[in-house]
Amino acid sequence: MEEKPKELKTPMTSFASINEDLVQNIVRRLPASSFASAACVSKSWNQICNQILSKPKFASAFSLNQDEKVALEEVVNKVLSEPIRPHFAIANVIGSEVDLSEKLDFLATKLGSQTPIVVSCASGIMGRDAVTGEHREVMLEEYWADGESNSCFGIILTVGFLPGLIVDAIPLLQPRKVHEPALVDEFVMTIRHYAASVSGWASPVGIILFGDDGADQKPVMEKLDHAMSRDTVIVGEERTQFLYQSGVRSRNDYSRSEYFPAAVALVFARDRDKPRGTGEIQFHAALSSGVSAIGPRYKAVSVRKIGSEIGRTTLLTARREGEQEILDGQGILDDINNELVDQIGRPDLYIGVTEQRKCLIGSEKSRVLTFLVFHGVMGGDQEYLFVDGDGIRTGDYFHFYHSDPTSALSSCSEVSKNFRKLKLDWSCRNYLQAGVSDNVCNQEVVGGFVFSCCGRGKSFFERCNVDSSPFLDNFPGVPMAGVFCRGEIGRGFSSLDADEGPEERALHRCLHVYSTAYLLVSYTPAPPEH
Repeated sequence: MEEKPKELKTPMTSFASINEDLVQNIVRRLPASSFASAACVSKSWNQICNQILSKPKFASAFSLNQDEKVALEEVVNKVLSEPIRPHFAIANVIGSEVDLSEKLDFLATKLGSQTPIVVSCASGIMGRDAVTGEHREVMLEEYWADGESNSCFGIILTVGFLPGLIVDAIPLLQPRKVHEPALVDEFVMTIRHYAASVSGWASPVGIILFGDDGADQKPVMEKLDHAMSRDTVIVGEERTQFLYQSGVRSRNDYSRSEYFPAAVALVFARDRDKPRGTGEIQFHAALSSGVSAIGPRYKAVSVRKIGSEIGRTTLLTARREGEQEILDGQGILDDINNELVDQIGRPDLYIGVTEQRKCLIGSEKSRVLTFLVFHGVMGGDQEYLFVDGDGIRTGDYFHFYHSDPTSALSSCSEVSKNFRKLKLDWSCRNYLQAGVSDNVCNQEVVGGFVFSCCGRGKSFFERCNVDSSPFLDNFPGVPMAGVFCRGEIGRGFSSLDADEGPEERALHRCLHVYSTAYLLVSYTPAPPEH
């Protein structure tokens, strides 16, 4: 009987023959673009990619390369050198006459046309160098003063992947007509509607806000503070230049509109349709104050407002609390200068006004809130005290504050202590869980942001990296990015400011001076399913 020839076995394909552990080992080392392609190879490879990116991830880098295109490529290549799926991006630049639109277009090409992106100007940046990995705080003025270059440019880029959250950029629109107010109510309601549509809850987890340098953010923050849950953390920069890209195309078409963006909010809302097994992301905030109160408390007696092309000014007289004598501007400043006689240098002066104001959104029920609002002191004469901004009313009480590096240093140490306490609380909870269950879910910080006053930094403290230190000391190796800005936005600090008294907690403070606002993003994995 004639033997049949043996059938030749089809050789295994290269993909099928690779062990799954080996695939995971290879894929986790791929840059972001190759990682995205690997996820499309097969269903099993897609599952492996999802396992690799199963928890939140931040990537951040800065460059001081004077060739702007090279600097942009350096930070993009660095943040995309590992697997990541960009859910949002923030780029902050320092320099003169920087073309933000060019930077935004480049980032949109690299990160995707539907990725929410904000590009803004800053007075300084802090983070890790894309080439050396060295952490630095770089102020624009100090950079020029050091003579490192005649033309100065720097950029820091942060990209975030946040499974369990949905992120988008929502603009605050203001009519281009002179003296027309911004559409603040519509802005707040759009944020609430967006959060409700994706999470079922009208308050998002957090907001990072960038305000236009020609717009007043005080009414914006008052209404956001009124409308949002106390758990919603808000940080950002009060006065800057920015451009943005939203995931909703209709929000991006404003160049030919009758409106311009007076602010833009990166809104982080919970995803009610998040995949099973996705853990919980939490935002934590803390504040390092850099001002100290000085002198008696005053009560505004007469208030006048004047406006100009460069801003609004308030002229006022006042009396010391409990006294009847009305003081002019010079008399008030004489009081304060006598108190400052032992201070080194000339600190910046502010008045912190306690304002009781009625807040409402649209036709909703109003609520009375008490705000602490800072106004820079511009001077005084034998008639009035001059302060910047408006909104002060007759009968409002105010205190003087001055910039104080000693107080700021102590406050930074307090923030660092609170961060250590936070880590200790997590460790204790994990230890106790380990004693009663095998399903221990370790909470950890995955990234963070720092918004610091441009008056701080090396020249203020006479040493480097003070504003970064609470983060660096407690979370070394965790990606962080920071900016020195003109006006620090911060709301929702109660979780980490445990030493505040009841009076301080009753005051709503959203816009700060000489302060540093810290945002930590933590992640708790979901308990394993049985």
